[in-house]
Amino acid sequence: MAGYTKNPDIIASLSPEEFYVTQESGTERPGTGKLLDNKEPGLYVDIVSGEPLFASSDKYESGCGWPSFTKPIDNQNVSEFTDKSLGMARTEVRSTHGDSHLGHVFPDGPRDTGGLRYCINSASLRFIHRDNMDAEGYGAFHDQIKL
Repeated sequence: MAGYTKNPDIIASLSPEEFYVTQESGTERPGTGKLLDNKEPGLYVDIVSGEPLFASSDKYESGCGWPSFTKPIDNQNVSEFTDKSLGMARTEVRSTHGDSHLGHVFPDGPRDTGGLRYCINSASLRFIHRDNMDAEGYGAFHDQIKL
């Protein structure tokens, strides 16, 4: 496993929205994320640390306005916390090594894949196309990308 860490140089280069989402636990407006409609095969990684989070094979259209996934690639790279902001109890999802706010997980996902919906902000993710995974050091995750 590569050494994924919270990289201050990358944090300094984030756009205002990326910084707001990842570092201040913000949320992008629904339907506006750059990766919402992405259907290309590949890997979604933490924009700050580069740790692999989700595979395109586990992405689905939930209709919620944010990219949705049925499961993380590796549960060790995703941490869950109780979030009681906005007057409700939800489960916040953060990257384990980068400590980036990613979004929330809900129990209303597809039943045939475990019933979870990881509702994730595009601003917290970087997409790596399957064709570029080897060159970017993510070749070990090809088996996660189903064609």
